[in-house]
Amino acid sequence: QKMKKVVIKTLNDNFIEAIGKEWMLIASGNRDHFNVMTASWGCVGWLWNKPVAVIFVRPERFTHDFIEDNAVVTLSFLGKDPDMRSIYNLCGSKSGRECDKIKETGLMPVDTECGSVTFKQARLTLECEKLYKDNIKPECFLNPEISKWYGGSHGGYHDVYILEIKNVYVSQ
Repeated sequence: QKMKKVVIKTLNDNFIEAIGKEWMLIASGNRDHFNVMTASWGCVGWLWNKPVAVIFVRPERFTHDFIEDNAVVTLSFLGKDPDMRSIYNLCGSKSGRECDKIKETGLMPVDTECGSVTFKQARLTLECEKLYKDNIKPECFLNPEISKWYGGSHGGYHDVYILEIKNVYVSQ
C-alpha cells in the first residue's frame, strides 16, 4: 500500500483509542540508522498555535538516543490486525541494542519528507519535529498514586517531548 500526504484537519482519528488501545510506533533516525519502539502513552492536541503530539520516553530506551540525536520523530499507527499486534509486542519488549527489529518483524521502512522513517504497514503516520523537552519529576506529582509507574520493573522517569506535527501520511 502507498502513503498519501494529507492535511491534518482531515483526520478523524480518536487518538485516545488509537494511542491507548491500538498503540503506536515511535521512530527516529534516517533509513540507514534508526530505531523504533512501541508506545501506548501519548497525546495529540493543539499548543503554541501548532498541531502537536506529546510523547513519553524513558531515557534507558535505545530509541531515546535517536530522539536526542535527531530533530524529527515519527509516530506510526499500524491498525488493530493481529499481525500488527505482534509487531507492536516485539518492538515494545525487545531492545534495538540486542536485536534487529526490522528483520524480526518484517517492518518495511519508508523514507519521509523530512528524512526520517515510517513503515509501509502504517495506516497513519505523524511526522513531527521536536519543540520542547522536559522530564517527569516525582516531586511534581499531585497524586502520589502516579509513582506506581516508576522504579523497579517499570524503569526510570520519562522524558517528555512536545513535537510539532509537520506532515501526516495515510495509507491508500
